[in-house]
Amino acid sequence: MSRNKAESKGLTPKKARNAVSVAKIVVPAVAPVLAPVAVRAAGAVREAYDRYQARRLGVPVARLSEFTGRGAHLLARIAGVHEALADLRKAERHTGEDEKFAADAQATLEQLTAAVRAAERMPAARRKSAHQAVAGELEQLESQILRRLGV
Repeated sequence: MSRNKAESKGLTPKKARNAVSVAKIVVPAVAPVLAPVAVRAAGAVREAYDRYQARRLGVPVARLSEFTGRGAHLLARIAGVHEALADLRKAERHTGEDEKFAADAQATLEQLTAAVRAAERMPAARRKSAHQAVAGELEQLESQILRRLGV
């Protein structure tokens, strides 16, 4: 915009200097009042976002920090399968075969966790294929656990 066009719309160098002068006076006077409000608002927004993330991953907010990175959803699923294995071991109809399955599944979960963490540093295409492979393994484990629990 040329100077003439700007001036025709009401913006002149004198008006701009006046606006800056007013801002130099008003901002320091208002800042102490607005700063605590802004900090509280930022905290509330962060808390709401954390609740959203936890709900999306299916974990409590307190455990949210355990599941970070691009594979966070897989790490949360792995933790859920781990808890399901603990439930299987506590089940009344617990057999020796279930114990062997739980031990094998535990070893598989450790490998899957390592794979997800290693995939964080991979290029996008390799990471996605690694995540798909982990998701496939998790689906199999989840279905076997549900079958053994009688669900």
